[in-house]
Amino acid sequence: MRTRFAPSPTGPLHLGHAYSALTAHDMALSAKGEFLLRIEDIDLTRARPEWEAAIYNDLRWLGLSWPEPVMRQSDRMPAYRATLQQLWAERLAFACSCTRRDVLDALSAPQEGAAPATGPDGLIYPGTCRANLSRTGTAPYPADTALRLSLARVAERLAGAPLVFTETGAGPEGQTGRITVSLDEAVETIGDIVLARRDLGTSYHLSVVLDDAAQGITHVVRGQDLFEATKIHVILQRLLGLPTPIYHHHRLIRDGDGKRLAKRDDARALAKYRAEGATPDDIRAMVGL
Repeated sequence: MRTRFAPSPTGPLHLGHAYSALTAHDMALSAKGEFLLRIEDIDLTRARPEWEAAIYNDLRWLGLSWPEPVMRQSDRMPAYRATLQQLWAERLAFACSCTRRDVLDALSAPQEGAAPATGPDGLIYPGTCRANLSRTGTAPYPADTALRLSLARVAERLAGAPLVFTETGAGPEGQTGRITVSLDEAVETIGDIVLARRDLGTSYHLSVVLDDAAQGITHVVRGQDLFEATKIHVILQRLLGLPTPIYHHHRLIRDGDGKRLAKRDDARALAKYRAEGATPDDIRAMVGL
């Protein structure tokens, strides 16, 4: 078993991060496996060295350890670009110049006030730039625009292929066990996902799939809020010929009002608890471990 914890260095770790990291660490330890740390710093406009240093300090204080060197996504851009070029050459990816406002306006226009549909990649793309698929090919993909994956073409490519993953935790509605991913349903409820944002050169979905494969992750441990995104990841794994790990989605740590913790919840930052005299065992008790 090989698990991982993959935080972004864009703010302080809080109780929710502690729960996820401890769960992944404990699972690997109990199976005499390996726990890895990965720094997801593709958003260089928000990532900060001081937050990365704080991640190491907080996790070591909790009693966690991991092999060095730590994988950092900012060092992995050549791998992401190579995969984007592959999908571009296979006419599965297309250039998209739409802003979020463009997408929102296109979705809102015919809906007469109804809220636009969303999926695990955000607003379901209306296909505005899909005609650009005719311009893809062996030439280098344009690096100055976003790239999207044509799920309709992926569905044609993978027709008849079983798309499944094993869930050992539970999704938001209790989904567990063998989970089937329907490509036809994904075309309608997910849409053409972003493979590379113009300002990042990659995306969370593409990077996490390639990184999990590169690190040999066998069990992905993460919060239930990412359960639906697993459908995207399984599709990318099958398309790219990568293994599909076992997934373990866990409950979310919430505040007194039932709201999921975010990095802006500094009052629940691990560094603050530590400064106030809390121990690692106190943190485990707070999150129910």
